[in-house]
Amino acid sequence: MTITPQAELWLASTSPYRQQLLQKTGLPFQVAAPDIDETPWVGEAPEALVQRLALAKASKVASSLNHGLVIGSDQVAVFNGDILGKPHTAERAIAQLQAFSGNTVTFLTGLALFDAATGQSQLCCEPFKVHFRQLTPDEIAGYVTLEQPLDCAGSFKSEGLGISLFEKLEGADPNALVGLPLIRLLEMLRQHGINPLL
Repeated sequence: MTITPQAELWLASTSPYRQQLLQKTGLPFQVAAPDIDETPWVGEAPEALVQRLALAKASKVASSLNHGLVIGSDQVAVFNGDILGKPHTAERAIAQLQAFSGNTVTFLTGLALFDAATGQSQLCCEPFKVHFRQLTPDEIAGYVTLEQPLDCAGSFKSEGLGISLFEKLEGADPNALVGLPLIRLLEMLRQHGINPLL
């Protein structure tokens, strides 16, 4: 399908994972870095945080456009009520996975679609649960060495060897776990007359 100039699609993210997911739709899009402060507010709930940041990313990119639809997304992992960041070091990744062994981690992905022409937006939070199997220290060390998941919240890449860490996955859209809930996004886009099937 061809998108009219009034409905150009932008992804407010430099994440290669989100770009790869959006490419699955076959829709043409452009990428822009939103450059916003992602610091959580004091006492901010994880669900509120990811939705606020998704909207902030989309609206920041949209502020420099006259028209177009801008996709913003943000994700956190929550374990025992705490928001988990990216590990950045192998030691922290190992510590996270040791804590997750035999437990469940909830991933919350905020998704925003911002219309630059009207200033209107759609917003949601998509949950996804990862149930980890009992992991041995050697398995954890081996995984971190093999896949180096240091830039991933939760210390794994579900689209790669991370799948070997799980007992089961629970959620409406497996793409949400990677960082962009495509089912909800396509639903939002259809409300703007954009459908990759037509």
